[in-house]
Amino acid sequence: MFATYLIGLREGLEATLVVSILVAFLVKSQRRDRLPQVWAGVGLAVALSVLFGWLIEYTSTSLLSRSEDRELFEAITSVAAVVFVTWMIFWMRRAARTIAGELRGKLTEALAVGSLAVAGMAFLAVIREGLETALIFYSAAQGAAGDSGPLLALIGGIVTAVVLGVLLYASALRINLSKFFTWTGALLILVAAGILKYGVHDFQEAGVLPGLNDLAFDITGALDPSTWYAALLAGMFNVTPAPTVLETIAWVAYAVPVLLLFLRPARRRPAPTATTTTVTDERGADTGAEAEAASPPQRA
Repeated sequence: MFATYLIGLREGLEATLVVSILVAFLVKSQRRDRLPQVWAGVGLAVALSVLFGWLIEYTSTSLLSRSEDRELFEAITSVAAVVFVTWMIFWMRRAARTIAGELRGKLTEALAVGSLAVAGMAFLAVIREGLETALIFYSAAQGAAGDSGPLLALIGGIVTAVVLGVLLYASALRINLSKFFTWTGALLILVAAGILKYGVHDFQEAGVLPGLNDLAFDITGALDPSTWYAALLAGMFNVTPAPTVLETIAWVAYAVPVLLLFLRPARRRPAPTATTTTVTDERGADTGAEAEAASPPQRA
């Protein structure tokens, strides 16, 4: 359940930070009259994300009658979830310093167009996080059919993220967002490795990949699946005592290089020329503090 809580916390905090940037910009710009459009866009994005999650679950449980088809569907969604997790983690790492300025620029353009443009901009800013959350949650919670624990953990993570976002917006809480997103990003990479491992197992059960009975090792005697710590490892990172060879290869082949790429120090950008410095100052003079407070700074 910790894995789904982490998913809800990470994705929820990203969405909350985006919304807080939009709201702060409207408040400081004396455009509070556009706040209802922002909340309408956010509400629509949340509703569609919930609908998307329901459609995935409905497709798996009701539309696919053959077990092989269900296994194949779950395998495909697992691979898609891994792709989204990887892209999201590295995108946030790269775009952390510029996200506030970009959102302000887009919102300024939307304000010039009208109410629907403002609502649409807020919708697009949040829907990506919502769809990612639905897909990743479905993939991470596979094998927990009939158990409401993962769903409650996801909701708990989202609620925690909203509370943190509100406290950050109100300046009642100061946390190092750079370290927060680094640690949660590293943990999510391990979660994604487990999801990929689960997807490979589903491909094997669907008959797409061979080697379902070829075990890499069997440590059931040392790691009893009925124990709490074995259940914790399986729930968080899908670490099982008797994985197949292909599952193990997939886990290692994803986790090791992606973790190394994610944790390596970022390259320092060369100092800007005089011309580019002037442009940066004009655009960022009144956004730097907001970007620092509302989005995780990227540090070398």
